[in-house]
Formats: sequence, structure tokens, C-alpha cells
Amino acid sequence: MGLQFRLITAVIFFICISLLIYAYWLEIARHLDPCPLCIFQRLAFMMIALLSLVGFLHNPATIGCRVYSVLGFICALAGSLIAGRHVWLQSLPADKVPECGPGLDYLLETFPLNDVFRKVVTGSGECATVDWSFMGASMPAWALMWLLFIATVYFLVLVRR
Repeated sequence: MGLQFRLITAVIFFICISLLIYAYWLEIARHLDPCPLCIFQRLAFMMIALLSLVGFLHNPATIGCRVYSVLGFICALAGSLIAGRHVWLQSLPADKVPECGPGLDYLLETFPLNDVFRKVVTGSGECATVDWSFMGASMPAWALMWLLFIATVYFLVLVRR
């Protein structure tokens, strides 16, 4: 399992880092500022990348592979839920979109962390805007697809003997 797990974690790390680099490139070069839900999705990809890198470097035995896989699965599932909420907000008709709220910086300075998380996950009008799409899918939709793929890979590592 060691070589296969290292290959899996290396591929997942590469996927996450590539997606994060592209997202930052869009932010810097194309001036697409991320909404709060986008930032939380980036955090999910960062956590998965970190877990994958540590798992790759650690090269654990069977139980360690399962621990890394459970943690990676949880991060990917949490990111999928956030991305799913984001896709749902983007699919709402214009009259059902919530009003824009304050930015994430203001929320972090003003409210406790659990309130910030609650306000971000409920979304705001800025999260419903589709500024970028590729092959008909918005950035949160692509993030959702990648996060579900990563969750599936980690789940398959878990159920494998």
C-alpha cells in the first residue's frame, strides 16, 4: 500500500496546488476577487494539499494511510458542501439571491469565528455572481467536481483492503 498511497497523495497534492495556483492567478492577473465562499473552498484545497504532502512525506503503514484518508475525506467533503452551497446560490433566480453582506475581512475583525463561519456559509449576493466559467461550469462547480473526485479517491483508499 505504501507506494500506491504515495502516488495517490502526490497526485492529489499536485491537483490541489494546481487549482490553487490557477485561482490565485485569476485573482491577481484577471482581477477576479474571491467571495467568502470561494475563500473557504480555497482553505479546503489547502488543507487537502497539506494532508497529502504530509502523507506523501510520512509514507505511513496501513493504519496511517487510513488516518490520512479519513482526514482528507473529511476536508474534501466539507469543501464539497461549501462548493455545493455556492453552486446552489449561483443557480437562484435574481429575486431570490440574498443581499450582499460585508466582506470577510470585516467579519473576521468584528465577529467571533463561529459567527463568521455561519454568515459565510449562508452566503451573500456577491457569492451568487458568476464571473468566470469554463465549458459551461462556474468556478464553484469545478471546485465541487474536484472536491468530490478527491473525496471519492480517499473513500476508495479507506474501503480498500
